[in-house]
Amino acid sequence: MSMMMEKAESGQKLYTKMRLWEFPNQYVIEPTDGSSSGSYLSVSRKDGSIKLIDEISESSTLRVPKIFTIYGVAGMLRLLEGSYLLAITGRECVGSYLGHPIFKVSSLKVFPCDCSQHNIPSEQQKKTEIDFSGILRVAEKTTGLFFSYDANLTLSTQRLNDLGDESRSLPLWRQAEPRFLWNNYLLEGLIENKLDPYLLPIVQGSFHHFESAIGKDIIEITLIARRCTRRNGTRMWRRGADPDGYVANFVETEQIMKINGYTGSIVQVRGSIPLPWQQIVDLTYKPKYELLNHEEAPRVLERHFLDLRKKYGSVLAIDLVNEHGGEGRLCEKYGKTMQHVSGNDVRYLHFDFHHVCGHIHFDRLSILYDQISDFIERNGYLLLNEKGEKMKEQLGVVRTNCIDCLDRTNVTQSMIGRNMLEFQLRRIGIFGAEETISSHPNLDDSYKILWANHGDDISTQYTGTPALKGDFVRFGHRTMQGIVNDGVNALMRYYLNNFCDGTKQDAIDLLQGHFIVSANREHSPSQNQGIEAIASFPLALGLVLTGFFFTLMSLTQVRYDFKHLFFSLVWASISVGIAAFVKANGRVFCNRPRLHKPRC
Repeated sequence: MSMMMEKAESGQKLYTKMRLWEFPNQYVIEPTDGSSSGSYLSVSRKDGSIKLIDEISESSTLRVPKIFTIYGVAGMLRLLEGSYLLAITGRECVGSYLGHPIFKVSSLKVFPCDCSQHNIPSEQQKKTEIDFSGILRVAEKTTGLFFSYDANLTLSTQRLNDLGDESRSLPLWRQAEPRFLWNNYLLEGLIENKLDPYLLPIVQGSFHHFESAIGKDIIEITLIARRCTRRNGTRMWRRGADPDGYVANFVETEQIMKINGYTGSIVQVRGSIPLPWQQIVDLTYKPKYELLNHEEAPRVLERHFLDLRKKYGSVLAIDLVNEHGGEGRLCEKYGKTMQHVSGNDVRYLHFDFHHVCGHIHFDRLSILYDQISDFIERNGYLLLNEKGEKMKEQLGVVRTNCIDCLDRTNVTQSMIGRNMLEFQLRRIGIFGAEETISSHPNLDDSYKILWANHGDDISTQYTGTPALKGDFVRFGHRTMQGIVNDGVNALMRYYLNNFCDGTKQDAIDLLQGHFIVSANREHSPSQNQGIEAIASFPLALGLVLTGFFFTLMSLTQVRYDFKHLFFSLVWASISVGIAAFVKANGRVFCNRPRLHKPRC
């Protein structure tokens, strides 16, 4: 049986290094990692068809090709008549997991199969294809992509431990959890062609790892974040839940510790408030929160928690949003709707983070931990002994949310992770009854940095900036530099949310298959109508500033000629009028997604 298993596993080995030949009529991918297979992968640049070939035809070598070194094929994407090959052209080893190296994608390149452009029947479709190509250039900058050629990053330690021998022998892409498989949609064409050695599963999220000493013992701690692809997107363009109960910015975070043969794991999740709501950018600093489809809210929330119970067991939902203001309305609706769902296996707890902790007293989170410690210590972690046998199984999960599920959420999750790590170490006799992580300065410093980097990664993928309040996670207290950085990052979030994230959202929707390109669709990214067709914030801002400039110039001339007062009033009126028009139509002056999203 073991020989059969080894044979099965060796047959599914992924190629770890390849050479991509760019010919006029095709791309040819040649494995160069010493694999025994002599087959090349050919991707036609005429129609995007894929096939294995035994040798490169002479007709392809009449012209000297461009050659790229690649480390994996992320997948294929079809847009109208053209197809696009996505390949990993740069990687960085960031640590190991289950004894296997883990890589971060440092460079992703899109290779167009565009020789069929002359077959596109209309100028509009040509223009649409160019627009889509521009969106894919944004897609090349996707951050936080991780992969392994040997380890399944999409499954938690507990789920991996529960896998049977038959499942372990499957190719990695077949073992993968689809909701955490970033390139699930992109791999469909390769899967149809049964190209297992090229089917590289990629996860978006975070991976950090360190080792530290506790006396004579060495502890390894790994922190993994897995972003769900079901309602993936940017901060303002993906809020709340869809009709199926999938929420924006849903991330599974797993903290794994290994010491003296023992393995401990705790899985936490975060995700947007599971109600239909939105917060559409309109040039204001804080757009208003809008609850949608009130009658659908209970059904959406019920579906969300049904899914969580199915995957994780019991659920403790911690709501960190403010009790008053715009957040308060969401909080009230969430709390009232949860009354119909809460029971023995679902518990809801509101904790007004800002009211209790303010902006500097985050140590007061101990008040929250006192209220939830019974649930976590009873349901919330996995512990395996030296033989890999379960001493304790994780039977439930803590679900944490604030508005963005970033800053307050990360501070809270790091607090829970710290307390649970101490609890696990006491359980196996490494820590004494009063011993804490803070008792070991090197471990404490590394642990804080681990969670701070984790929070920055998730925040960057959702907002484009590192997390706020990260100085507390990193240093254990608020710093003046951290407060200043928070101000800068808040302003940067405003800029990105209003003027960049629409195109980024389109790129995500294309890569995740939330928008399927079809020749029958009339809508394209460039089709704007009405005010939207002429709305340009840079132009409007330029006109306003020009108007105020001439207003000032006219005012300086009033003492010489009183008629300049009239001109200054005219220029000022024009500036104020344009500014008022922009404010009244703020949404259309922002960078908005241009694609329909029927599957999200």
